[in-house]
Amino acid sequence: MTKTRTDLEKQAKRAIWQYAFMRMESAIVIGGTILLSFFYQSFMPPWWPVWGWPMMGAFALSLLVVSTLTDKQTRVRVQSELLQENFNPRALGDPHLRHEVTKALEYQRSIRSHIARQKSGVLKDRLTDTARQIEDWVGNIHKLAVQLDAYHHDELLMQERNSVPSELETLQSRRSETNNPEVRQQLDEVIASKRKQWDSLKALDERMEQADLQLEQSNTALATVYSQLQLIGAQDSQGGRSERLRQDIQEQVARLNDLVSSINAVYDSQGS
Repeated sequence: MTKTRTDLEKQAKRAIWQYAFMRMESAIVIGGTILLSFFYQSFMPPWWPVWGWPMMGAFALSLLVVSTLTDKQTRVRVQSELLQENFNPRALGDPHLRHEVTKALEYQRSIRSHIARQKSGVLKDRLTDTARQIEDWVGNIHKLAVQLDAYHHDELLMQERNSVPSELETLQSRRSETNNPEVRQQLDEVIASKRKQWDSLKALDERMEQADLQLEQSNTALATVYSQLQLIGAQDSQGGRSERLRQDIQEQVARLNDLVSSINAVYDSQGS
C-alpha cells in the first residue's frame, strides 16, 4: 500500500466519522435532545426519568451514526470529496491540465460508485482493492499534472532555453579568438558546464513532452477500466477478468510513478 493511499484512507475514515456527527440530522437530534431535556421535562409524567430524553437522543444519534458509516453511497461521496480536496484541479493554472485532473477524478468517483453497488462477496472484495489502486493512479496523475503546470509557468526555464544557445555560441567564438592557454582552459570549463545545462534542458523538455502524452493516455486507460468494470459480473467467479484488470492498473500506476521519478531526477540533475 502506498503512502498516498494510506494517508487518504486515514483521512477518509476521519472525514466519515466527522460527517456522521456533524450532518444536519445529527445536529437536529442533538439540539432537540437539549431542548426537550431542559424545557419539556416539567411537562412529562412523574414516572418519566430525568435521563429519558438524553437516552432517547443518544439512541437516535447512534442509529444515525451507524447508518452513515454503513451507507455505501455516503462513503463514496465523502471519499470523492476528500480526493477532490487533496488533488484539487483548481490549484492548477493550465486549463488543459485542470481538465485532465477533473476527468480523472470523475472516472475514479464513477468507478467507486459502481463497485459500491455490487453485492458483497469475493468479487466485490477484488474490485474494492482495484478501486484503492485507482486512487494511487489518480494521485500519480495529479503529481504529473502539478509538475507539468510548474514547468509550463517556469519563466526561468523559458529564459534559459532562449539564452543558453547564444551564450554557448559566444563562448565558443571567444575561445577560437584567444591564444592564451589559461583563458582557453577556463573557457573550456565554462563551455562544458553550459553544454551540460543545455543537455539537461533538452532532456527535461523531452521528458515533459512524454509526460503530456502520458497524461492523456492515462485518462484514456481510466475510461477503458471503467468500461471493463461494467463487463465484470457474477460469472467472473474465478477472478479471471478482475485479476487481469488489477494487473493492468498496477502497470499504469508503476508507469506513472516511474515517469514522475524520472522528471524529479532531471530536475535534480539541473540543480547539481
